[in-house]
Amino acid sequence: MSATTTAPAWNRVRQEPGWLARVFEIKIVLVLACLFPAVALLMTFLTYPLGLGIFLAFTDTTIGRSGQWVGLENFEYLLEDPLWWNAVFYSVFYTGVATFGKFALGLWLALLLNNNLPLKSLLRAIILLPWIVPTVLSAIAFWWIYDPQFSIISYLAVDVLGVRTTNIDFLGSAWPARWSLIAANIWRGIPFVAISLLAGLQTISPSLYEAALLDGSTGWQRFRYITFPMLLPILAIVMTFSIIFTFTDFQLVYAITRGGPVNSTHLLATLAFQRGIPGGQLGEGAAIAVSMIPFLVFATLFSYFGLARRKWQQGEGND
Repeated sequence: MSATTTAPAWNRVRQEPGWLARVFEIKIVLVLACLFPAVALLMTFLTYPLGLGIFLAFTDTTIGRSGQWVGLENFEYLLEDPLWWNAVFYSVFYTGVATFGKFALGLWLALLLNNNLPLKSLLRAIILLPWIVPTVLSAIAFWWIYDPQFSIISYLAVDVLGVRTTNIDFLGSAWPARWSLIAANIWRGIPFVAISLLAGLQTISPSLYEAALLDGSTGWQRFRYITFPMLLPILAIVMTFSIIFTFTDFQLVYAITRGGPVNSTHLLATLAFQRGIPGGQLGEGAAIAVSMIPFLVFATLFSYFGLARRKWQQGEGND
């Protein structure tokens, strides 16, 4: 029986890599290969619907009929449509007031949770509940809270506290319905803002506050000169996402009021759906949706300038 011998490691012939391995050794090819799945998904589920929507906005397409190219006719009609202007006004008002409310309460909660409180982890979990609950379920709960006959708020005001003699009709007229929707949106959006800002607060070095305390600073001075400037980059990013989420809100509004009463609570998103799907005017509905793009571009630019300030704070020079 003959003994087998193996060549020493230094004497082994290195196997040449295959052609595929050699191709992936090229950096640009490897980068493109890694990006391809994500780009393909974005093209399929984002770019194609966006492009199709922009195309439909310039046609008179309806459900069941392909339609023809009409140019800017849909947009000219929108400029003369008081319902569209009402939706523009309420979309901006809804976004501005709700975003301010979410950030005021969210920042307060973040500052509170950043302290050494008992059961801090449990409190953080409880605060996340409104964000975890599905939007439609939240909308149904608020629809019950705002019900003119069975509202828990009306029950407390009339039967328990006795401060009113009649139930509150939250959704029966324009402005009460508008403020009711804003309150529901604030309640749902506070957790996202609070947890995001809390993450930013925990990146600030405690030594900065210790140095400020040694200099005799007050709580307001520490917030103004340390907390707020250091938190500004993440504030800009979170505010951008909050503005986009609020401006494009659909489920909450449609589930509670469906744009009523008398179309007074329509956002651009709900009005686009109403015109395009139940109304059958796909071209007009697409035009309303496209009219939202300038506002969303503005929100993106806001985020860009926030990131630019972050580079300045980190001492990075301008190219």
